[in-house]
Amino acid sequence: MAAVTHVCLVFLHIAPSNAVSRQYQRQIDTWIYPYFEQNWQLFAPNPESVRWQISARASTSAPDGSRQTGAWQDLTAIDDAAVRHSAFPSHTAQNMLRRAWAAYLETNGPTDRPTTERARMLQEYLANIAARRLTGNAPPAFDAVQLRVTGTPIAPPGRSTPRTAPSGSTPSNARYLPWWQVESHDR
Repeated sequence: MAAVTHVCLVFLHIAPSNAVSRQYQRQIDTWIYPYFEQNWQLFAPNPESVRWQISARASTSAPDGSRQTGAWQDLTAIDDAAVRHSAFPSHTAQNMLRRAWAAYLETNGPTDRPTTERARMLQEYLANIAARRLTGNAPPAFDAVQLRVTGTPIAPPGRSTPRTAPSGSTPSNARYLPWWQVESHDR
């Protein structure tokens, strides 16, 4: 039954808009995003024009109300190392963080304030990825994470310099996202 339900929801997501998909759009989106999102980039990929470097740090609250903040951890470098030193790198290691950032940027834009349920969900998804990756490299217990994102334009094939810098982020101008509360991560 679960398999049939899954196939039906995916079909309604990728099918042309119709009365059923419009009526149940919220339920369909809740099931599909972010894990089962469908796109056709396998057949017509859109190459990246910006290389995003995503770093994160954790913070913990002390009983007296003060905050202890950990050092920045380069999550992109961790992903790159996992791919570079593996004969068979996982698709997840290559794309999870990058795709989560692209989806967050698409739904939240430069404001970093979610205005839709999907935008809020993608913010939580990105925060959870950061929290999971920081576990073991952060303060002993932390309850908030912050991301720093720096974009470096990628030159198109045949050009030595990129045409434009990404909006909102250049190599010398990192974008600092707000502190996001996460479930306590005790080790």
